Amino acid sequence: MDIGNFYAGAEFFAHTWLGAHLEGDGVTFRTYAPAADAVDVVLANGTVAMSRVADGNFWEAHVGGLGQGDAYQYRIFHNGEQHDHCDPYGYGMDLRPGSRSIVRDLSFEWHDDAWMGRRSTCMDEPVNIYELHPGSWRKHSGDRKSGEVGDWYTYPELAYQLIDYLKECGYTHVEFLPLMEHPYDGSWGYQPTGFFSPTSRYGTAHQLMELVDLLHGAGIGAILDFVPVHFATDDYALAKYDGTPLFEYADDEMAISEWGSYNFAHSRGETRSFLQSAANYWLGAYHFDGLRMDAISRIIYKQGDKNLGVNASAVTFVRNMNGGLKYLNPGVMLVAEDSTDYPGITTPVNQGGLGFDYKWDMGWMNDTLNMFRTPPAERGENYHKLSFSMMYYHKEHYLLSLSHDEVVHEKATIAQKMWGDYDLKFPQARTLYLYMYAHPGKKLNFMGSEFAQLREWDEQREQDWMLRQFPVHESFLCFCKELNRIYADHPALWANDYEGGTFVWRQVSDQTNVVYAFERRSACERMLCVFNLSNEWHSGYDVQLGSARRAKLALSTDWRRFGGNTDQDDCSWFKLMDNKLTCTLAPFSGQLYLVE
Repeated sequence: MDIGNFYAGAEFFAHTWLGAHLEGDGVTFRTYAPAADAVDVVLANGTVAMSRVADGNFWEAHVGGLGQGDAYQYRIFHNGEQHDHCDPYGYGMDLRPGSRSIVRDLSFEWHDDAWMGRRSTCMDEPVNIYELHPGSWRKHSGDRKSGEVGDWYTYPELAYQLIDYLKECGYTHVEFLPLMEHPYDGSWGYQPTGFFSPTSRYGTAHQLMELVDLLHGAGIGAILDFVPVHFATDDYALAKYDGTPLFEYADDEMAISEWGSYNFAHSRGETRSFLQSAANYWLGAYHFDGLRMDAISRIIYKQGDKNLGVNASAVTFVRNMNGGLKYLNPGVMLVAEDSTDYPGITTPVNQGGLGFDYKWDMGWMNDTLNMFRTPPAERGENYHKLSFSMMYYHKEHYLLSLSHDEVVHEKATIAQKMWGDYDLKFPQARTLYLYMYAHPGKKLNFMGSEFAQLREWDEQREQDWMLRQFPVHESFLCFCKELNRIYADHPALWANDYEGGTFVWRQVSDQTNVVYAFERRSACERMLCVFNLSNEWHSGYDVQLGSARRAKLALSTDWRRFGGNTDQDDCSWFKLMDNKLTCTLAPFSGQLYLVE
């Protein structure tokens, strides 16, 4: 680690010097605590005093006879008081409610050289992400809510079931909710205490590496949710680490976030080096293929409030971090969860942007879900809620997400949000997903939505897999699998996603029938997407295609095998008259055609 870079906020490898490292006959401990009067390492069999090193703001001790798996804390003395803290740079931690750090050896035999050599941001490839909370995808005890050891799958146990499921369903990537250590299950990892520690709920550092290695061996990318904005207030962690606000703001008005956590003071070089070293650590040591960065609006604007102005130091931090991460980790995918209209989120750093590869399209998500909640009699007057996103889709590299945030806190699940009673929700949800996958932009779907789960997500319970025993849910999963396969197989749905010429409206003014039609195009194929969001049948509906000779139906959301009412024909090519396609549209349905 370069100490000058550390203070300047330009260090990406602080974790290779700070923390606990196996050296010689034992472990060398180092921590940054400039305001401390003294620091001890607290071990199972006693304490060891640390000495000031470097410029005097760092503390160090070497303890012989220690190794992998040993637990420790730092006892910080300041102004006559003492507090025990976990290691900010520790590679492992106790299972909650424990708060000690654990010595970890990060050496691992990887088998993914070929994958690492060819991975990319997938800008011109299909990206279909399955968002996952490992503790509630499946549990050993099924529906049990205890959250104790033995309930959760370990990282390797998760891998063997998850990989088969992801491949069966046709997902290209899996995105894990934050895996950094955190004390409260209900925070889902978004209020971390151990920014370099994989949560011990599911196992050790080596076991997490094994999970990622197995995913890569199966051809599946691994993305990690990363939290660069705030951290848990627990007094054993980062809060007032050296007796003073070292990582957080000194001013309580800026220090406390809307979630009751502490905001990072991104103006401090030491804090910037801490966070970007953590981001680089997960990409480097664990071979994650990307980071989805949470709450970027809170980095762009002070407290996330545009009226308070741009947080210039935080914007500079994220721009420099992204530039460094891209240089150090070629091909990684950086994704912003951002609801603002701040320009240049996905513009490269060298062109003045923030340097993300993708940005979640929160406007698309809200408009789309609101349209599908709307009663049919009112959809005509709200018709352009579903077309508005096409006005701006090419301005950033958008990722369309129906994430965990949309299925909690009494918001209802995706299927539940659909207007009408139980039987009407399924055809509308199928049509929503066809619209999503036909729309320009990469895709993300939260676990359980693929079989139309009707219970809001609860981190204490596994998904309602028993629903697959019911034909309507298994048919919905069958539809999602087929949709994922078609998406991956047809470049028209993903090639050059963000270029205007790949999308052409064919019907966007039929408020009376609430019908939409558009084409997606690549260099080698054309696909027509037609949607009927009314509760009426439309027979003999014409869609003008410009120049086209023939068409073939590739998918209908109303086929019986998906739970609909229409028999599937042989889907052979048929000739078009006057460059016009004539179709019959069931209520709340969508159709996808290949066109030549």
